[in-house]
Amino acid sequence: MKPKVAIVGAGWAGLAAAVELAPHVELTVFEAGRQPGGRARRVRDDGRVIDNGQHILLGAYETCWRLMRRVGADPESMLLRLPLAWIQADGVTMRCPRWPAPWHLLAGLLTARGLSWRDKGQLLRALGRLSLAGWRVDGDPTVAAWLAATRQGEAVLRAFWRPLVLSALNTPPERASMRILATVLRDSLGATRAASDMMLPRCDLSALFPDPAMTWLAEQGATLRLGCRVAAVTPAGPGVQVDGQYFDAAIVACAPYHATRLLPAEILPPAVKNLSFLPIYTVYLCFARAPALPAPMMGLSRGVVDWFFDRDALCGEPGMLAAVISAPEPDTLPVDDAALVAAVLADARRIVPALPEPVWARVLVERRATFAATPGLDRPGVRLGAPALFLAGDWGDGEYPATLEGAVRSGVAAAHALLQDTTQTKR
Repeated sequence: MKPKVAIVGAGWAGLAAAVELAPHVELTVFEAGRQPGGRARRVRDDGRVIDNGQHILLGAYETCWRLMRRVGADPESMLLRLPLAWIQADGVTMRCPRWPAPWHLLAGLLTARGLSWRDKGQLLRALGRLSLAGWRVDGDPTVAAWLAATRQGEAVLRAFWRPLVLSALNTPPERASMRILATVLRDSLGATRAASDMMLPRCDLSALFPDPAMTWLAEQGATLRLGCRVAAVTPAGPGVQVDGQYFDAAIVACAPYHATRLLPAEILPPAVKNLSFLPIYTVYLCFARAPALPAPMMGLSRGVVDWFFDRDALCGEPGMLAAVISAPEPDTLPVDDAALVAAVLADARRIVPALPEPVWARVLVERRATFAATPGLDRPGVRLGAPALFLAGDWGDGEYPATLEGAVRSGVAAAHALLQDTTQTKR
């Protein structure tokens, strides 16, 4: 008989664990929401279907691509693959050719506009230093401290490093871990040319993985319980109880602040309680005609908005722009949604001056979008202080920041740990 396994949470981490486990166990997936996907899913708002945030994926996200293919979703058709580019309306424009690594990056940097030759030399010095060190850093300094030690100038910091760190880690450089950033750079800039490609969704986030995963899991015979909020997960002899129902093992794949509510305090590692979090703002503007940005993704080095995404060009959402503001300081944003929409519109008109007033606008805020990727961060592992209980989530122990790849890697790691323990128990 197959072991009975529960997964609590159907975000990307929980679904990744479920897809890994489904052929080997009798599976039940619990999800409090009415639809899966966690912080990367579609939502319905004022009669419209939009994503609850905008995500950038990288060619390096091999775990994502493997799991998508397993459940019948083709990454190459569902995402727009673009060579590495950095396009700011008021700053740096860099486009890397489809050349083998590292020549693609070198060519992109040397031909970049908006940087002086001195600026380019500073960037090459910093990236070269990282490459020679195997994309590792001594200790775990902040990004700001490491950049100061490599003598990066103000122009490079403002136009390249700050937006890069905010996009990759959702943590300001003054607080962000250089060790975690170096890992991201290792697997993108330091790997093959294809690994550094930007992968932009051409469909909503639910269609990208959560919906195909749920369909595939149902075909595998898994029990899927959406809209079912679990109250407690507790050890029970060699197994666990999920709201009184016995399972041989369980993976808790929800946010850490929900895990502290579900699990007994004595089995939780202290790291779960010590994490801090940072927000991401996504502002949608819908116009009567296509906004027609010069590129599907464009940034600003001086503005409220970090990056704009032309959802009309990407996803066929008529007239829609998505503006992303990563980890803003509380006192840097307008005081209310109307004022924030006006500020975002003003930023958009710096790129497309003729933009009219939007016919619809919405501000979505994930107050705890990601954990703060700070130096020396203690992140919990997949095993809890009780047998048959495991954790999964992008905040768990791993090399990556809070990204979709980090989430699915965590889910896969939890599934493998569970299968390993189950096999040893049978022996």
